[in-house]
Amino acid sequence: MTTMRRTAISAVAALALAAGLSACGSGTSGSTSGKDSSSSAPSSGAKVSGTVTVFAAASLQGTFTDLGKKFEAAHPGTTVKFNFGGSSALAQSIVSGAPADVFAAASPATMKTVTDAKDAAGDPAVFVRNTLEIAVPKGNPKHISSLKDLAGSGMKVALCAKQVPCGSAALTALKAGGVDLTPVTLEQDVKAALTKVELGEVDASLVYRTDVRADAGKIDGVDFPEAAKAVNDYPIAALAKAPNAGGAAAFVAYVQSAEAKQVLTAAGFQAP
Repeated sequence: MTTMRRTAISAVAALALAAGLSACGSGTSGSTSGKDSSSSAPSSGAKVSGTVTVFAAASLQGTFTDLGKKFEAAHPGTTVKFNFGGSSALAQSIVSGAPADVFAAASPATMKTVTDAKDAAGDPAVFVRNTLEIAVPKGNPKHISSLKDLAGSGMKVALCAKQVPCGSAALTALKAGGVDLTPVTLEQDVKAALTKVELGEVDASLVYRTDVRADAGKIDGVDFPEAAKAVNDYPIAALAKAPNAGGAAAFVAYVQSAEAKQVLTAAGFQAP
């Protein structure tokens, strides 16, 4: 009887030990599987491919062209396609149904056109700021040194149209300086206003500091204190109807990265 009881107890103990070891092995296996699953999810989610169409303010042309190449290098299989122009015209195109993945505007007011139409995928993020400068022909032949000089007799000045961010900023700066002038031309984006100076068709133009820096070989720039009253914030947003939603999110994130910020600040943009 004693021997049988001992045998039964030993069998039960062996079974319990085996079950315990099996449970431990099962737990370890489940933990590893969970870890592998979570680690593989980000890599599949981070995969970006295809064309990313970006509508961006004309003043971003130089820097965004550079950033587009860097983005493509970081995401093999992607192509970044840009449409540069006046922010107000781009915003209208987006709300009218133009296919685009990302919108980068030169002012919150133009971005509001898109957000009010519920065409932004989320809240826009301000990624840089920009200030105005007086662009003059090389050597500054008219000896312009202040905003008030633009109102001088016979002075020919080009401005952006008031609905364009650079035009709105120019009007703010002129008002702050108490300067009243009649431009000889109103352009639809800042690059067009700058071209008037390059070609010698005007004596000066109010453009962004970044544009003056980018074109330093052809023109000169004159700082003026009233520019501090007309600083433009630049917001960016992925679009709600983006054909390439993954690419849109990745590009917006990249523009806000440390690498992108170095490119933007080197071009003269300011941190927000």
